[in-house]
Amino acid sequence: MAAAHGYYRSDLPSGSPNSNSKGLNLELTDYLRIFRRNWILIAAFAIFGVLIALFISLVLKATYQAETRLFVAINSSGSVQELQQGNTFSQARVQSYVETVSTPAVLQPAIDSLGLEVSPADLSTVVAATADLNTVIISITAEDSSPVQAAAIAQAVGESLVQVVSEIEAGDGAGSSPVKLTVVQPAVAPEDPSAPNTRMNLALGLLLGAATGVSLALLRTTLDTRVRGESDLRRVSDAPLLGGISFDTDAQKKPLLTQTHAQSPRAESFRQIRTNLQFAHVSHKSKAVLVTSSLPGEGKSTTATNLAIAIAQGGQSVVLVDADLRRPRVDEYLGLERNAGLTTALIGRADVEDLLQPWGTDELYILTAGQIPPNPSELLGSEAMKQLIARLEQKFDAVIIDAPPLLPVTDAAVLAQEVGGVVLVVGASKVRLPDLQKSLGNLEMVGADLLGVVFNLLPSKGPDAYAYSYYSYDSAEPSAMDKTPALPNRLLKTRSSDFDERIFGIPPQASN
Repeated sequence: MAAAHGYYRSDLPSGSPNSNSKGLNLELTDYLRIFRRNWILIAAFAIFGVLIALFISLVLKATYQAETRLFVAINSSGSVQELQQGNTFSQARVQSYVETVSTPAVLQPAIDSLGLEVSPADLSTVVAATADLNTVIISITAEDSSPVQAAAIAQAVGESLVQVVSEIEAGDGAGSSPVKLTVVQPAVAPEDPSAPNTRMNLALGLLLGAATGVSLALLRTTLDTRVRGESDLRRVSDAPLLGGISFDTDAQKKPLLTQTHAQSPRAESFRQIRTNLQFAHVSHKSKAVLVTSSLPGEGKSTTATNLAIAIAQGGQSVVLVDADLRRPRVDEYLGLERNAGLTTALIGRADVEDLLQPWGTDELYILTAGQIPPNPSELLGSEAMKQLIARLEQKFDAVIIDAPPLLPVTDAAVLAQEVGGVVLVVGASKVRLPDLQKSLGNLEMVGADLLGVVFNLLPSKGPDAYAYSYYSYDSAEPSAMDKTPALPNRLLKTRSSDFDERIFGIPPQASN
């Protein structure tokens, strides 16, 4: 048995709405939605990557690179055939000359000529030689923190290579060398540093930062099971979406439609839900609609109350029944008497018609919860409750029942079998996919007819926004209900006095 004043999570079977299950394959629109949901995260990491790259570029010491180029030729004045053979010979020797550049035989004379205080091994780390295939051009590059020193090293190493190759190819000194190296491009001091490449580093930092942000966004989406909008709902259900209600910071202080502008987005949302509900419910003989949610805090009571107000404003007679016998809220929202209500009628202490409290200027009547009983589930599943719903359906055009959440207790599942349909309120970012799927399974298991889903607490901007832009209103212009607040208050006071006299036998107080 659940505690009378609180919800608890029961071990109900979750059901398995496999017919409604959706695959989790992502399409292009899903990736766009993920980007829109996480653009701040992606942008933050992209900016962070740029800052890191800029910091590294500023910290690293600038280095300059100078280059000298040598041409390898054969000393021959013979026929064309001899020249071709000599050219082939020189190409075959070029790679050997490239390897010779890093040897002490080439580097030590360069060190001596420049007066450097480094060893050939140390100098070899900043000197490199390359040669393209099928050419006889050798490129020698040198790096240093000074552009002038880099050019001097490259030039000295090139001249040293010319001398070493001439000596090696001459053999024992008997004759001249058949190979001649000539400097065709002397080294010059570079104007711009070769490293760090700030532009490339910034571009790389931006790319890596954005890639990290996108990866985290995908991981976050994969691990985050919160239901944020219709796209998440479609992953587990094909249920119709009756409408969405955007989050309003004033809704906690002013939860009722009569407390907002008649053409505000919030009011228009409930009018759309009212219209869609009428179409969804048109084929049902029963006039009763159950409003519930998966968990507490999703806004089911305010949704049920405002839906009843919207239907009454549409010209129909409506009764709102507060069947949440554990945490009743309707009486607080509407300022009505709660001590006598649904439980009073179910135990036979008063007739239901005597317990109905009118509210506002339309044909809207409220049956509050009454005293909180120790056995809510048994009362709501009793024959008396079934007969009470039938009587209300005969008297009113619409019966809206505010029921407890589905997952903590069984009350809503019990009531769902006695009504024409169920409206499931889903609080955006308040419920997770497993909980929503479990709620849908519970409704399917008891054979309830899910009329549709109402999304509540949706953001007003972003990929999951649900707002109206066609209707506009002046925030300084009050609605008709705001202009005449005294009329509903006076009616409520008079009707409350009549209710006290009729139910509790308390005579109305004399007017001052």
